[in-house]
Amino acid sequence: MMKKIMLLDDSALMRRVVSDIMLKAKDFSIVFQASNGLEGLAYLENNTVDLIILDMHMPKMNGVEFLRVLKENNVFVPTVIISGVSKRDTKDTLEALELGALDFMRKPENILRDKVEFEAQLMKMIGAVFHEKKTGIQVTTTPDHRDPIKRAEKAIARPGAARIGGKGKLVALACSTGGPKALQEMIPMLDARINAPIVVVQHMPAGFTGSLAQRINAQSAITVTEAVDGEMVERGHVYLAKGGNHLILDDRIIKLTDTPPVGGLRPYANHMYESLIDSKYEEIICVVLTGMGADGTEGIRKLKARKRVYVIAQDAQTSTIYGMPRAVAEAGLVDEVRPLSEIAEAIKRQTGVY
Repeated sequence: MMKKIMLLDDSALMRRVVSDIMLKAKDFSIVFQASNGLEGLAYLENNTVDLIILDMHMPKMNGVEFLRVLKENNVFVPTVIISGVSKRDTKDTLEALELGALDFMRKPENILRDKVEFEAQLMKMIGAVFHEKKTGIQVTTTPDHRDPIKRAEKAIARPGAARIGGKGKLVALACSTGGPKALQEMIPMLDARINAPIVVVQHMPAGFTGSLAQRINAQSAITVTEAVDGEMVERGHVYLAKGGNHLILDDRIIKLTDTPPVGGLRPYANHMYESLIDSKYEEIICVVLTGMGADGTEGIRKLKARKRVYVIAQDAQTSTIYGMPRAVAEAGLVDEVRPLSEIAEAIKRQTGVY
């Protein structure tokens, strides 16, 4: 069935470019477009759409104001943001993600010159939103005896579920689409005296992760910062991988690299997990939250073959996009499945506090 898309952007050129892209797609159709959020709200009073492509800066009603009205009226429509690169764009984009936007991509500096790359990124994002949200819903219909996700879910109720003890612990977390919102909900629940450093790979371009770390830190008892090349990780501290850089650990030292993206991703969670294989950490708690794709699965598979590892995955019901946690569960690597509200407590049980 054709997916109906609403396009809200005050740039006539951008609307034309996106419209041309959608005309070539077989599964998507722009049924309404406008230059501001007020017109979008008026359309939604009597019509439904499957996805909204939303600009941040528009006259009369901008993207953040538009999303806030939808949230206040308990209206949820999957929304992706097309954002600029200014500080204001960064702030507004992060707020839009808090308000429920699924994902974002940057506007090209020159849309005509970069149209081919823009088209590829946009279609990949839109296609993944529809595909992976659907598969997340379908998983609950799979028979228990054949489904590794169901088996992992049962493990959460097992008396004396495996707890890792000892020294030299590290928490390594990966997330993507829906991750900024999930991190802002989960990290403030962490104990400030958690007995391990926490390193986080959230798929984001350069310019956004510093602001995200600051926002989360302001809400949390635990310290949250954007990772800095060369710093030593310490327990009771969350290090968010810097957007546009891969993060690896050389034992306890963070290294940021600008080697090429993998599948368009930089940072890339598999690189982080693989860097831990030869580390001196005795115990590693891997956490996989909401996100498109399967980044993290192969890295955790290799890590688990060599190290003492405990894997916690977010459940389908609370994941914005059930891609990354589904992939690691289907690979048979998950020890525990939890809703987002219980992830922090699950981490604490494995690390303890100091």
